[in-house]
Amino acid sequence: MTFQKPSHTFTKIHLKALRTKSFHILFSLSFTVFINTLGLAQDLPKTQTPILPKTENDSMRVSVNIDSLLTPTAPIKETDSILQDTIPKKKDFLEAVVNYKAKDYVTLNQRLKQTTLYNEAEVYYQDMEIKAGIIVIDHNKNLVYAGRLKDTAGVYSQAPTFKQGANLVEPDSIIFNTETKKALIFNSRTEQSGGYIIADVTKKENDSVYFINRGKFTTSEDQDDPEFYFLMRKAKIVPNKKVVTGLTNMYIYNVPTPIGLPFAFFPLTKKQTSGILFPTFGQDSRRGYNLQNGGYYFAISDYVDLALYGDYYTNGSYGFRTETNYAVRYKFRGNLGIRYENLINSERGFPDYSKSSIYNIRWSHSQDAKANPSSRFSASVNLGSSKYYQESVNQMNASNFLNNTLSSSVSYSKSFIGEPQVNISLTATHSQNTRTQQIDMTLPTFQGSVSRIFPFAPKVGAKKGIIDNINFQYNINAQNRIRTTDSLFFKPEMFEDARVGVQQSIPLSTNFKVFKYFSVSASSNFQENWTLNTIRKFYDPDENKVLTQDLTGFDSFRTYNFSTSVGTTIYGMFNFEKPGEDTKIKAIRHVMRPSISYNINPAFDEYYDTFDYITANGDLTRAEYSRFEESLYGAPNKNFSSAMGFSLGNNFEAKVRDRDSTKTDPKKVILLNNLNLSTSYNFAGDSLQWSPLRVSGGTQLLDNKMSINFGMTLDPYALDNNNRRVDKFNINNGGSLFRMTSASMNLSYSLSSDSFSGRKEPDQRAIDESVLSGGRADDLFGKSQNFADQRLGDEDRDRSQEENSEFYNFTIPWSLRVAWAVNYSNSARQNEISSNSLMFSGDIDLTPRWTVGVSSGYDFKNQGFTYTQLRFERDLLSWRMNFSWIPFSERSSWNFFIGIKSSLLKDIKYDKQRSPDKRLQ
Repeated sequence: MTFQKPSHTFTKIHLKALRTKSFHILFSLSFTVFINTLGLAQDLPKTQTPILPKTENDSMRVSVNIDSLLTPTAPIKETDSILQDTIPKKKDFLEAVVNYKAKDYVTLNQRLKQTTLYNEAEVYYQDMEIKAGIIVIDHNKNLVYAGRLKDTAGVYSQAPTFKQGANLVEPDSIIFNTETKKALIFNSRTEQSGGYIIADVTKKENDSVYFINRGKFTTSEDQDDPEFYFLMRKAKIVPNKKVVTGLTNMYIYNVPTPIGLPFAFFPLTKKQTSGILFPTFGQDSRRGYNLQNGGYYFAISDYVDLALYGDYYTNGSYGFRTETNYAVRYKFRGNLGIRYENLINSERGFPDYSKSSIYNIRWSHSQDAKANPSSRFSASVNLGSSKYYQESVNQMNASNFLNNTLSSSVSYSKSFIGEPQVNISLTATHSQNTRTQQIDMTLPTFQGSVSRIFPFAPKVGAKKGIIDNINFQYNINAQNRIRTTDSLFFKPEMFEDARVGVQQSIPLSTNFKVFKYFSVSASSNFQENWTLNTIRKFYDPDENKVLTQDLTGFDSFRTYNFSTSVGTTIYGMFNFEKPGEDTKIKAIRHVMRPSISYNINPAFDEYYDTFDYITANGDLTRAEYSRFEESLYGAPNKNFSSAMGFSLGNNFEAKVRDRDSTKTDPKKVILLNNLNLSTSYNFAGDSLQWSPLRVSGGTQLLDNKMSINFGMTLDPYALDNNNRRVDKFNINNGGSLFRMTSASMNLSYSLSSDSFSGRKEPDQRAIDESVLSGGRADDLFGKSQNFADQRLGDEDRDRSQEENSEFYNFTIPWSLRVAWAVNYSNSARQNEISSNSLMFSGDIDLTPRWTVGVSSGYDFKNQGFTYTQLRFERDLLSWRMNFSWIPFSERSSWNFFIGIKSSLLKDIKYDKQRSPDKRLQ
């Protein structure tokens, strides 16, 4: 007899305490208990319907009708002996509801004792899910079969899928034994931790162990035709833990390669794990063969990790570095790197033999703005040996040797909310010139301030007038400044010349309007300076020279000044639009901001002393000095100053017709973002009363892609025959009104194909290894690439939105960054271009998977190319290939890399590099 379910039905069956005499069906793969129930009815008399016994917790009897023609039997009486059965109850077979359905039918064949679910058969139980074209249960052999459907054309469809938790298996068919819980899976495909396992035959031993025969392991997205795979003759799989194999070798497009191992181990995990970082092999003409960037990665926790790297060279040189990243969401994040290299040059016994130790420390820390609005801690540290980037032979520093300065800053700030508000900050800074090896540090700088206080302002309403706007505040600055050299860095001697000082200031100011359009401001500033470092100068007749004696002890001086300014804003509009004409330029707006200021700085000659000395000619001469000359904040002003300053700011904008014809309003275009002129006149000066006229300006063009800034200095005074300024105007000396002493212009331009495609460009470019190593973010000095370390994540480009042909790329994405700088000098009639250079960096995708990049420049003064780097990258689907080449200069070298992109198999790679040649001195 056949029982057929209607199409697209869903059945829920609840079974309790079910025992049977004929057989017991276990359906651990979550196949329906409905099948088990029907199987029990086959051995019962057809004149009787099975009735489940009532238990103590049952509130009703449950009956299952096999045939609508069968009549139910009389209910069992309460005194039935079954109720007094002494056999303990077994644990319920089902712990949850079973849901199943089939699109066409569900049938029971009593003669063959088979149950069939046909067409889009589905079974759900707890976290297990089975879908197949057909599901058949053989009750005699205790086997369950799930397979595909075959149409009249011989095409298979609806392949089975078995999902339990996060594990998904997609085979052609499954045979499962309900007693032994073992299964045979044919042509299965499963994803494990980013890798795919494809096997002809898989034997399921239990819930956690699988055995496969001639399986393929790959990370290729194309599972039907993977570009590479590892053929595993025999393997054991523990899902989400490991794959252990016997003889294994790599196939590339089904072609066997000699790359193989007698046995292999593939870790499988979805968590961050520790592991070995395989090194890069190379050869250096100066230091022999080498291994670089090899080490171990420690996955300490979800908040912090640690990577240890090491370099070794056959001539005895070595190096190591540590890299750690840490982050706590909504609080802070940062990274720390420490690098050290012990380098040996030449061979022992040769005259050019030398040893050197170089190091570099980098630390970056940023706090989330939401973590604590009233306090903030940040750090940006890059310090170390001045010659680190120039002498390091690690490939990571190839493009950073052009750095001339190293700088650091670690700061903490705190605000105390109130009226008035108090702000304090503690900062440690570091500035290092890698050419002169001079280091300037502040350890630390303390700054405090009290917000403005308006003692005469009304409690309600706006502040109006000169009295209401009177305000003052309090500022304090304390520093411990150190100036040392690279050789004394981190040694006790670096603190011998430290300068300590405290500067306190109380500025008093007010502002008001006169004649409605003029803004007037007046201010006075009082300063008090404390210092622990003063000097005393005296003449030593025995040595016949002037000596300077350093004194330690508290000393102080006080200064004050006064200033006032008057300014206004003038708007001008030049209309070009005529009635009845549609002109391109509608109007030009000119905004002028003239300002006149007056400053008085008294003379504080009471802080100056004198001493007598004898010159080389035997004359007695008196000299004047201040004991605060070498203090932290310098000496107070000796000469009285009464100067008037003039400044004029300009801004030019144009209104033009918008290209979009649907828009009626004109478009605003900035012609000159700013054009500033400033000079001053000193009434108290005996000569050279006019200061040079300084002109500066800047603008942005091409939708703010191009930035242009320029400046010049114009001196009204002439030069004598010794090129010294004299109190004579240049125009009265036969020259022009002004003499240009210096000028500069710099231009930066950033453009990409996204600028013309209408797509939104990213707000910030991804920070690459160059920045983390202390380089530039714009790649103008080239890129530092560590191909061996991809632990921070795969960098495969998302091409899901690309519709280009594999062989023809009609969009051709590209990017270009250009920087040009020119400087002119004429302070002593040299009349020369002191520097004129152009730097550029760009990348272009010739095809969807070929990328070419270049970073270079040209020095127009010295007529030669600057540091140049060529980059080639090929996206090989699951692989990446990179070639970086520095074609000329003293650091000419190249680096080749090819390896798998997936972090699971990133250590399967080949790289080769050629270091710069040794040069004879």
